[in-house]
Amino acid sequence: MTFQQVTLELLKGFGQNCVIFVVTLAAALPLGLVIAFGSMSKFKPLRWLVRTFVWIIRGSPLMLQLFIVLYVPGLVFGTPFRQRIVAALIAFIINYAAYFSEIYRGGIESISKGQYEAGQVLGMTRTQIFFKVVLLQVVKRIIPPIGNEVITLVKDTSLAHVIAVPEILMMSANFTAKGLVWPLFYTGVFFLAFSGLLTILLSFVEKKFDYYKG
Repeated sequence: MTFQQVTLELLKGFGQNCVIFVVTLAAALPLGLVIAFGSMSKFKPLRWLVRTFVWIIRGSPLMLQLFIVLYVPGLVFGTPFRQRIVAALIAFIINYAAYFSEIYRGGIESISKGQYEAGQVLGMTRTQIFFKVVLLQVVKRIIPPIGNEVITLVKDTSLAHVIAVPEILMMSANFTAKGLVWPLFYTGVFFLAFSGLLTILLSFVEKKFDYYKG
């Protein structure tokens, strides 16, 4: 098989990795904020329930979560996922939302109470204080850790192959089974290129917030 043919096949597989990456980010970023608010709630039962959930998700392997999402519904309800990519997306979204929630929580709690009090003195509501005073500061502080998680997600998408999602590593394994080993190492080029582009983009975003020294 020629280099061009292998590249095309791997590109098809990497398309699945990109789908997992984009959908996970699009869903996990806002969901993580919701979870963060739950973990900071003044209603103790809700706060401890959410924090326990986050602890379980962060404390268990993503690979195990993929298996749970894929197989448990079938065992409990008798209706397994027919599309494995859907199970993969659900597992990734839940996992990364939990991690993002802790980053959000840390960013929000890092803002001094004095800024909230100053906003109240000016007659602002809590919502106005959050969006007009706190939010920009939080965004600036969480960009680096969020960036780290985004880069990690690029590599983690390869875990989808454990539940037979035809992503790039699974495609390369098919070539390995036929006696071609080099496509397995060739997959690293795709991940490095994608991670490099994201690193440049994240650096640009960080510089955009350099003007704000709060």
